[in-house]
Amino acid sequence: MSETRDYQLGYSALHPEVTNPASRQRKAETAIFVVSNHLGRPPAGETVLDVGGSSGLMAEAFARLGCTVTAIDIDASAIELAQQRPEVAGLQFRVGDAMALDFANGSVDLVLCCHVYEHVPDAARMIAEIHRVLKPGGLCYFTAGNRLSWNEPHYNLPLLSTLPRALAHLYLRLLGRGNYYHEKHLSYWGLKTLVKSFSVHDVTLEIVMHPLRFGTAYMVRPGSLKQRAAEAVLRFIPWASPGYIWLLEKQRDGRAEFQNH
Repeated sequence: MSETRDYQLGYSALHPEVTNPASRQRKAETAIFVVSNHLGRPPAGETVLDVGGSSGLMAEAFARLGCTVTAIDIDASAIELAQQRPEVAGLQFRVGDAMALDFANGSVDLVLCCHVYEHVPDAARMIAEIHRVLKPGGLCYFTAGNRLSWNEPHYNLPLLSTLPRALAHLYLRLLGRGNYYHEKHLSYWGLKTLVKSFSVHDVTLEIVMHPLRFGTAYMVRPGSLKQRAAEAVLRFIPWASPGYIWLLEKQRDGRAEFQNH
């Protein structure tokens, strides 16, 4: 029998790092670099939806480029915090459900979905909604963690995400870190299945190879052992990478493919 999960409410209170301005700004800059590189121009004038936008710092960065941006999150406290920030033209925040987006079919140019899939009750339903609201040719900037990862980032515990659910719950309880492991990560193959309705541009390797171009030198220092190791993993055993950055493109003709860059 499959496990039914509710939404993970109050996430920002449990993980205050999502409201850290420096961290969010770096991630926003990387997203802008990736999207700009794909489009051949900065994303200015686009209609943008930030799914799971939390405190709105990434959404704000796109609004400052001239985009019309709506950030939604099920976490009412995070949205309330975002609404207290200085107003930016073209930017609004709403409490909203990622699995039931309050947007018309084909009304959005760009969706931001950054490390959200593992938190929602039904990731496939969320992806279907993203596909529905995107215009033909529209993009989703999708960042995702891998279940087959040595370290689980939300709790900083080794192998937590690889365990069966019952053992993961027990692991947290024994260490006094919680009673329930809510996050549900997918493997590399599971993620590919999740986004199969899109053409996928996997830009993870390109970002690792060119950290200065994409603003990721804070994670992967050029010329470092970490950079060489990450490049080798992504080239030869991509299923072992701890995470991925993909651009999901809604095809005009309905055909989808997976592309490594």
